[in-house]
Amino acid sequence: MVTSSQIPAWLSRMYPFRPAGFVTPSGARMSVLDEGARGGEAVLMLHGNPTWSFFYRDLVRELSPAIRCVAPDHVGMGLSDKPAGYDYSLAGRIADIEALVAHLKLTRVHLVVHDWGGAIGLGWAVRRPDLVGRIAILNTAAFAADRIPPRIAACRIPVLGEVIVRGLNGFAGPATRMAMHGRRLSAEERRGYLFPYDSWAHRIGVHRFVRDIPMEKGHPSRATLEAVERGLPALAACPKRIVWGMRDFCFDAYFLERWRKIYPEADVVRLADAGHYVLEDGGEPARRAVAEFLNPS
Repeated sequence: MVTSSQIPAWLSRMYPFRPAGFVTPSGARMSVLDEGARGGEAVLMLHGNPTWSFFYRDLVRELSPAIRCVAPDHVGMGLSDKPAGYDYSLAGRIADIEALVAHLKLTRVHLVVHDWGGAIGLGWAVRRPDLVGRIAILNTAAFAADRIPPRIAACRIPVLGEVIVRGLNGFAGPATRMAMHGRRLSAEERRGYLFPYDSWAHRIGVHRFVRDIPMEKGHPSRATLEAVERGLPALAACPKRIVWGMRDFCFDAYFLERWRKIYPEADVVRLADAGHYVLEDGGEPARRAVAEFLNPS
C-alpha cells in the first residue's frame, strides 16, 4: 500500500487526502479515503476499472464538509496492495466491501457506484438493504449482459490480453483518452489516473478486473453477478439518481435503458456530451447532480 507520506507533491495538489489503511479478510492492505465528520452515516464511493479513488476527489471535497465520505481503492488498484495471489473475483471484492463497512461501523450508507463499482457496491447493498440510503448510479451495470466493446474483448484473450494490459499498459493508458468525450484530461490528470499503474506488477488488478468480466455463462463470477441482479428489487424503496454520460463507448444507452426498466422510479440526469469518466467529462454539472442528490439539504 502507498502510504500518505509516499504520495508525491504533484499528486497531493489534486488529491489532498491522507488515506487510511484497512486489512481485508484475505490479508491485503486496502487504501481507504475517509474524509469528513466521523459517524455512522456516510457516502460510500466505489470506483471501477482502471480508475481509483482519484476519480471521486472533487466530489469528496464538495461533500465532506457536510457528510462523511468513504472511497476505498479496491485491492490491486489505486494506492492499495497489489498482491499476485489474491481473490480478485467479484465475490471476493464484495466481501472486502462488506468487511470494510463493518470495520467502519457504518449504520447508514449512501452509495455512489461507477463502472465495476456498480456490481460490487450493489452486490453488497442487496445483502444489507437495511443499511442503504440513497443510491447514485454512474455509467455502470450490476446485471449480466452480452455486450462488450471489441477493444475490451481483446484484453480478455489469454496470454495476449495480459501482454496488452500489464505489459503495454494498453487498458489504463488508452482509457484516459477513450473514456472522455467532451473534453480532454490534462497532462496532470492523466498522470494522476496512471500513477498507481506504473509496472507489470502494479497492473495486476487492472488485468484481473478485465478477466473477471463474466461474459460466458460458465464464467466463475457469472453466478455471483446473476445473484446481484436477482437481488436488485430489494433496493426498490431507496431513492436513486442515475447520472449518465451519453457518449460512453462501453456503458452506452443500452445499459441506461436496462437501469430504467429495473428502477423506473429513478431520477435520470443525461449528460449529452460526457463519456465514461462522467464525473470528469461532465464536469461541475455532473458533480452537482450527484452532490445535490446525496446532500439535499
